[in-house]
Amino acid sequence: MPPLLFEDPQLLVCVKAPGLLSQDGGEASLPGLLRRQCRCEIYPVHRLDREAGGVMVYAKTRPAAAALSAAIQEKKLEKEYLCVTLGIPAEPQGTYRDLLLHDKLRNKSFVVRRMRGGVKEASLSYRVLEERDGEALVLVSLHTGRTHQIRVQFASRGTPLSGDGRYGGGSGPMALWSARLAFPHPRTGERLAFSQLPQGAPWDRFSPPAL
Repeated sequence: MPPLLFEDPQLLVCVKAPGLLSQDGGEASLPGLLRRQCRCEIYPVHRLDREAGGVMVYAKTRPAAAALSAAIQEKKLEKEYLCVTLGIPAEPQGTYRDLLLHDKLRNKSFVVRRMRGGVKEASLSYRVLEERDGEALVLVSLHTGRTHQIRVQFASRGTPLSGDGRYGGGSGPMALWSARLAFPHPRTGERLAFSQLPQGAPWDRFSPPAL
């Protein structure tokens, strides 16, 4: 069963395993597993790529779902990710800003040069935490939540995520992990923060970062 980091009558915070669907997709999806585990309704409010893992929050009531969704729209939900890149980013820290187009038929995003139908602005900031053998452990803060955003923004600069075969990162487990979430509680407004470090390959090639 998915590990729970926090639960109260309004929401729960859990750790998603790579390979699970974060959205509703039957009993084998993460919401389906959580419904059986917690014996309550589960409302997804954000997404995480199937191949990725890490910290996620789910609402347990419709009002909580509405409040958490509003917090996301108002950029009050902070997301930090860890990734391992093949190659070292050109600068030790910085901001990437791109125009992204998501091809739904191919389920793949592309960096494009001009705004047109279906194109959305994407922005993130990053910091290289450690370099080892031509790879980098990178901490990423998302400013927008576009499909495959971290994956395509790094790949477009010649540093794809390790294991991300869709964007040139080769085979193996994809090195993308939701390491930290912070958001206001939907009922009390109290600021909550949760973090979890990934385990195993390829993360064990680097020193555990402090979040």
